[in-house]
Parts: sequence; structure tokens; C-alpha cells
Amino acid sequence: MFPRDVLSAGPLLLRPPSHGDLGAIVEASNDPVMARFMPLLPSPYTAADAQAYLALAARRWDEGGAEFAVTRDGRHVGAIGLTPPDRWGTITMGYWVAPAARGAGVAGTAARAVADWALDHGARRVELEAEVENLGSLRVAYKAGFRQEGVRREAKALRDGRRSDLVTFGRLPGEAVEAAGPYFPFFADGHLTDGVVRLAPMAEEHAQPFMAMLEEPVVRRYSVMPPSPLAEHVRRCRYTGFWWMSGQRVELAITDAATGAFAGHVQLVNVTQVLHQAMVGYALMPSFHGRGFMSRALALLVEWAFSATPLRRLTAGTNVDNAPSHRVLERAGFARESVRRQVMPSVDGGWADDVTWELLHPALGEKS
Repeated sequence: MFPRDVLSAGPLLLRPPSHGDLGAIVEASNDPVMARFMPLLPSPYTAADAQAYLALAARRWDEGGAEFAVTRDGRHVGAIGLTPPDRWGTITMGYWVAPAARGAGVAGTAARAVADWALDHGARRVELEAEVENLGSLRVAYKAGFRQEGVRREAKALRDGRRSDLVTFGRLPGEAVEAAGPYFPFFADGHLTDGVVRLAPMAEEHAQPFMAMLEEPVVRRYSVMPPSPLAEHVRRCRYTGFWWMSGQRVELAITDAATGAFAGHVQLVNVTQVLHQAMVGYALMPSFHGRGFMSRALALLVEWAFSATPLRRLTAGTNVDNAPSHRVLERAGFARESVRRQVMPSVDGGWADDVTWELLHPALGEKS
């Protein structure tokens, strides 16, 4: 059983909730973002619901867990709680922050402090789960030093009946805790553009045109992935922010800056953070061929990768017969590195040679 401590964490004070918090709890709990990511929260949320929460918080302390009000300058700005330890000493953490306090590191600071406190008081493991589309909660987990451990597919039902995937995180006693910034920072303006093409993170609205592009014969000819139903492309688009924030990959839609029409897709995959290396992949709608869109898109991506991220080396792989793709890479400054024999699957069931390419960060100089 945890002691009913009051914790100090930078500008925050964490204490057991009280009746004086009722108004702030009701106001925050009627926020649309709370309703979106907390499907079991009553909506609309009333004073009676807040009273029930206070009773639950008291029971949680009595049963061996913990429930803190997060306050800043004396004002209630959120809540963070721990379930009682299970038979193996594992504890689950949950948290929320009022709209006015978001974006200031409140949840990350509180989560790290409470996890440290629980482990210091004998917890064998502290874990949490965040919905794959809940970038705010994912950011909290990384900032609080939790390690990403896996994904539970369709483990949660949302208010609209749709199922959502959950990312699992854990912290253990004595392990090194790092709270570094993201490997891939988000675009400052949410996109990159040169006035002709625009690059922005893939979203659900891109799933249908993305699938249509992959089904085009000229694209399908050089694709190494089997065809997938629309539902799989929708799922992929929902993972864009998670992949980006966790440093696993960058998935971008290429659109016509003038019309907004979907033109193609470009990505950074096979990210090896310890080597600061990633692979470039891309595809373009046939209707945009011959207009320089892919060259422009790749130039934007390369410039961002080498100026805003730790990447020092980019690679690419192309079918030996894909001359248009070779020209795109050459215009972007990539150099042929090698040919790997019979490693690229072909649509006819055979195998083709793979021409590999590389591009080094300008600060590394010319390849010797």
C-alpha cells in the first residue's frame, strides 16, 4: 500500500484529490479530446460523475493504488493514477490533463515523478498503454522514460464502435531512464513545400488514393508488397504519427500545392538510429509523371532529413529495370553503390536484381 504522499515535481504539486477540485474536474472532463480518447468517461460529464470519481480515488488509495490531483500554482490541471499492484507487483498508470495546461509538459513531468515514486516504494513494474492515434499520450510515455514494448491490435473499443490499437510501455526498477527528444521532429508548419509540391504526414483521407496508386500497373510492376485491402491502408495511415514519434519511419503524402490533389507517396523506412541511417521509398500517380513532382518531393525530404534530424546516410533500392526511378535518384544526388542479385520480387513471380543507392550528409564530404 502506498503512503498518501504529496509529491513535488518541478512547478507541479501532486496530492490526493479533494472536493475543491470538483469544478475543474467537470470542466476538463467535458473536453472533446477527453471524450475521444477516454470512451468510458461519461458524456456529458456532471458534478455527480465527479463525486463518483472522488469516491473511486479514495477506494484506490485504500486498495493499494494511488490517485493524484495534478496542480500548478494551486490550480487543478489534471490527474494521474496507479492501479493497485497485481500478484506480480505490476502497476498500471493512467493520466489526463486539462485543455489549458496541455503542451507545457505537465503530463510528462507528472508521469515521470509518479513512476519514480512507485518504483522507489517497491513496485516491480509500472506500465501504461496509449492509443496509437493519441500522440499526446504517446509523447508523455516517451518523456517519462517508459520503454515502448509492443502493440495490442484492436484492444480498445471507441465510442463509435471502431476498434483501436494500443501501444504498450513499461518501466522497471533500476533501469536507465532516458527522456530524449524525438528522433524525427515534426514539421514546424505541419508540412514541407516548395510552392509546387507539398509533403504532409499520411492521413486517413489519403488511404483511398494511396491504394488506387498502388494498383496502377506502372506502379504495381515495381512494388515489392502484395496488394492489401482498403482497411489495411486505413490502419497504416492511423499509425503515421506513432511511427514518426517513435522514430520508426516517416510516411508522407505528396500533393499538388496548387490543387491539393494526391500525387504520390514518399517515406523514410528501415531506420537504424544507432547508425543514423534510413532508406527512401516512393511512388507517384501516373497522371503526375513527367512533371518533376518526385524529384521535387525527394529534394524536400532529403534537405529536411539532413538539416532537422540526426540522419547521416540515406539509401534506396530499385529494380534494375526501373530506369525512371534511377533518374529520380540521380537528380537527388544519390550514387549507385552496388547491385544485389535476385533479391527483388517481381509481379510475374520471378526475381530481379536490386540496384542500391546511397547519399551522405553534405558535412561528410564526397564518398571515397
